[in-house]
Amino acid sequence: MPEKKIKVMTLGDMPLSTSGVANQTRYMIEALLRSEKFQVRSLGGAIKHAEYKPIKTEEFGDDWALFPVDNFGTPEMIRSLIRNEKPDILWFMTDPRFWGWLWAIEDEIRPLMPMVYYHVWDNYPYPKFNRPYYLSNDVVATISKVTDDLVGTVAPEVEKHYMPHTVNTDLFMPYDQKTIESIKKDNFPHWPENKFIFMWNNRNARRKNPGSLIWWFKDFLDEIGRDKAILIMHTDPYDINGPNLEAIIQELGLTNGEVMFSRNKLVPQNLAAMYNLADCVVNISDAEGFGLSTLEALSCETPIVVTMTGGLQEQVTDGKEFFGIGIEPTSKSVIGSQDVPYIYEDRISKKDFLDALRKIYFMPKEELKELGKKGRKHVLKNYNFNSFNERWVEVMLSIHEKYGSWENRKNYKPWTFEEVA
Repeated sequence: MPEKKIKVMTLGDMPLSTSGVANQTRYMIEALLRSEKFQVRSLGGAIKHAEYKPIKTEEFGDDWALFPVDNFGTPEMIRSLIRNEKPDILWFMTDPRFWGWLWAIEDEIRPLMPMVYYHVWDNYPYPKFNRPYYLSNDVVATISKVTDDLVGTVAPEVEKHYMPHTVNTDLFMPYDQKTIESIKKDNFPHWPENKFIFMWNNRNARRKNPGSLIWWFKDFLDEIGRDKAILIMHTDPYDINGPNLEAIIQELGLTNGEVMFSRNKLVPQNLAAMYNLADCVVNISDAEGFGLSTLEALSCETPIVVTMTGGLQEQVTDGKEFFGIGIEPTSKSVIGSQDVPYIYEDRISKKDFLDALRKIYFMPKEELKELGKKGRKHVLKNYNFNSFNERWVEVMLSIHEKYGSWENRKNYKPWTFEEVA
């Protein structure tokens, strides 16, 4: 008789969509399923669905069922799925601001199964206001060294595992020159020749600073010559979460192809091709939990220019060598909201950004190429795709063994002793 598979219920972005959270969720799920030790039931949210019928994939059949939901689901949905599916582990991911409703019913969930939170947090100071959230889980997995330090300091009694993001290095890989030329001809017939290519791949959102990027890039072009470099932005210039980027390039007179937009969603192979065609990939966010596009670029041997914030800083350097240019913030403003009372916002200066572009632009081509090669070695060593998959299987098996579920639930007490003055 075959061994009963461990059933995991995941909550978060629709794993079949294109967001960074979805991407990492899918990698984790596929690793569990390919181990043949798990089944998965996924509530997929964060996008507008055309229909809400359950989905199964051809590769995994009955072992993976996806349920499209609005937002990230509701307490009633969770209660219903728990009753019907009887999962052994509840796994969820993204910013804690989205999960207050889930932690509010932890007293219903945790007596039956462990809760595992894959945590994203961008910056210091230590978010002591998150402590009740961390304590509401059996295990917290952390996406960056910054997040790992934050959780370990704010809630040291909670089990945590440093589980950085990854890229599929068999998809995001360097191409030889002949392949690059063929890709240009077949897929990007209007790709600019004899120009230095800067690429930016992010959502057009305020914290990504796309407006500053274009404004400052114009100053860089005015210095080196407008026919010498180009900025390609893989984004929606009309995203309601960011500025109207088309209006900005019109205002600055960058209407002769100095800034180009790649608006359509791309399959990983075509995105990897764009990284290979670019000379440098840029990310100057003032807050970035990890920043997947720069890791993808490094995996393709393309150097990066980034703000030294969040997960970006551990991508651009291993503490000994740099794989691009890291720009130290010139200011750390304390911002916040009613949900997040305080957090640093890391802002760089135009001067430091232009200095970084100059350094990359005037770097000898062989030196630039060597920088890219070192970047891929860094990815293979510290963000290895196979290691990511093996680690998640190992951690989830250990969680099931340590904490159990339902009839054999272990190491959970629904009460605490507190001294009353």
